[in-house]
Amino acid sequence: MTDPLIVRNLVQIKKAAAQVNRAGGTLAANKASAIVAACNELLLGQHQEAFIVPAIQGGAGTSSNMNVNEVIAHLARRNTGLLVHPNDDVNQGQSTNDTYPTAGKMALLELVPALLEAVALLSQTLLAKADEYHDAIRVGRTQLQDAVPTTFGATFHAYSNMFRRDLRRLHVASAALKTVSLGGTAIGTGLNASPFYRQHIVAQVNQQTGLELQQADDLSDAIQNVDVFPEFSGALKALAVNLNKFCNDLRLLGSGPQAGLGELHLPARQAGSSIMPNKINPVIPEAVNQVAFSVIGNDVTVTMAAEAGQLELNAFEPIMLAKLLENERNLSAAIKMLVTKCVRGITVNTELCRSEVEQSAVAATVLAPLLGYKATTQLIKEAMATNNSVRALLLEKQLLPAATVAELFSAAVLTGSSRVTAPAQATGR
Repeated sequence: MTDPLIVRNLVQIKKAAAQVNRAGGTLAANKASAIVAACNELLLGQHQEAFIVPAIQGGAGTSSNMNVNEVIAHLARRNTGLLVHPNDDVNQGQSTNDTYPTAGKMALLELVPALLEAVALLSQTLLAKADEYHDAIRVGRTQLQDAVPTTFGATFHAYSNMFRRDLRRLHVASAALKTVSLGGTAIGTGLNASPFYRQHIVAQVNQQTGLELQQADDLSDAIQNVDVFPEFSGALKALAVNLNKFCNDLRLLGSGPQAGLGELHLPARQAGSSIMPNKINPVIPEAVNQVAFSVIGNDVTVTMAAEAGQLELNAFEPIMLAKLLENERNLSAAIKMLVTKCVRGITVNTELCRSEVEQSAVAATVLAPLLGYKATTQLIKEAMATNNSVRALLLEKQLLPAATVAELFSAAVLTGSSRVTAPAQATGR
């Protein structure tokens, strides 16, 4: 069925239109009152069974708009005995082409605060993890190969910043949804709407909803071009891409516990196998991955529907709005689940991570400025061939003073927060 939020916001528009048309002298006061009373019943959640139109429909939303018009007219007639007409009275000054997309934008805007709250919570939780593990050293990896050391503090901080960017994108993209075509009627010319109605309808809707909508400067553009929807969808897709990357990293870093990386402990949420005892799967990140896949797929649908518009109207707003509303709801729920059931409970296997750093030949990259790239490469190859540590070889060959070696392999130097200058005894060049 048509999304309940779209239906409710169509009702809000009908209520506002009746009030404006009454004030403008184009709708009788008794009919306006009857329409407003009927709308109030619906806004209280009554008669929801009367809205029977599928979410995906032809006609650019006309079926949903007329379903609402007819239910309101029926209630108004039933309550007062007045001959309230669904087109002439309830739909006065309107067209599906301006009411339906406006109601859709209003619905999208209503779901934005919950999504912003969820993303902000994720970013803040990751920032707290960064503080908790600010000095927990680990082997960095590029192309899944050992790279120079880093810390889980830096890792979690980077994730936090990634989602902060998502917050900024969502703020910008959702602000664009506040520009609406209401008052443009069929193709933006305002045909059959009084000048009074066109001037006052958006303000009246705002008074009822507090959404701070703005009437588009160019109503023809606002009706025929729907690029605001792929723009908003793009922000949701970027968030989904980041969630995918983050959850993939969690699953990889938490893999094992014996034959994987095992650097993170993810909270155990359910038995992971019907055949393998004590197997625990990363079910929360896996669920979020699947939500992200759906959001990315829906973005393709929104993109195709937006570019398929022709001339003065895009007929495919129903599928765009259905997919965008689905994305908002699923992302909000998935992110809150990820925070509360996974991220908050993550712990770092600090002893394993430090041991891996100390045994990693790549950690010897810090020697290159002192011994030179070629000599450092030879030293690393020898360490790997002899199953020895670079640190031990440095001391055995007396290439550097023991105090310098100890400083070089400290967490501060290995992660770049401190530097060591070449001692006079360096003999590797």
